[in-house]
Amino acid sequence: MSDASSILSASRPVMSVVTITNIADAVPLARALVAGGLPAIEVTLRTAAGLEAIRAIAAEVEGAIIGAGTVVTPADLAAVEKAGATFAISPGSTPALPAAGRDAGIPYIPAVATPSELMAGLDAGYSAFKLFPATVVGGVSWLKAIGGPFANVRFCPTGGIDLKTAPDFLALPNVMCVGGSWTTPAAAVAAGDWAGIESLAREARTALG
Repeated sequence: MSDASSILSASRPVMSVVTITNIADAVPLARALVAGGLPAIEVTLRTAAGLEAIRAIAAEVEGAIIGAGTVVTPADLAAVEKAGATFAISPGSTPALPAAGRDAGIPYIPAVATPSELMAGLDAGYSAFKLFPATVVGGVSWLKAIGGPFANVRFCPTGGIDLKTAPDFLALPNVMCVGGSWTTPAAAVAAGDWAGIESLAREARTALG
């Protein structure tokens, strides 16, 4: 099993969560994020263009740490690794996914929302997790509480986080990065406003460190 903690560390402060519907947007969008100082990009598999977007970014965008989100089956994990993703991340977990993640050639990061799910993930050999949907399940309070009994676990909370709330998460010792889509608003992507997205990425990098 590859080291997921290294991916979370490299993603600090923000892993940009991106959903691409038009494949032509993939490369310029990724280049804007990298230029703005946020090279870690999670392209979700929520659309038909997701897998091809990962392939294009991996091939054409120097400096991008390109990952795949919404990985929900072992087949998804195999497909994104073949497409060139350097990590994979899920919105939850299943009995089959952690086993597939142990055999994958790229880091796999499962998601948790409860202490029991966290314990199951630890039992499967994982120590780095996505907390999702972070603000719905308790956010900062949840992470503070879980840090006592599970002090060695590290998280990337995602879901409902923005520039205003991100510092509260990043101040916690068990948070290595946050995931967010605020740097790539749908209207800016649709308009091809790559300069605007680069500016949002730079603002996040400067503000959050």
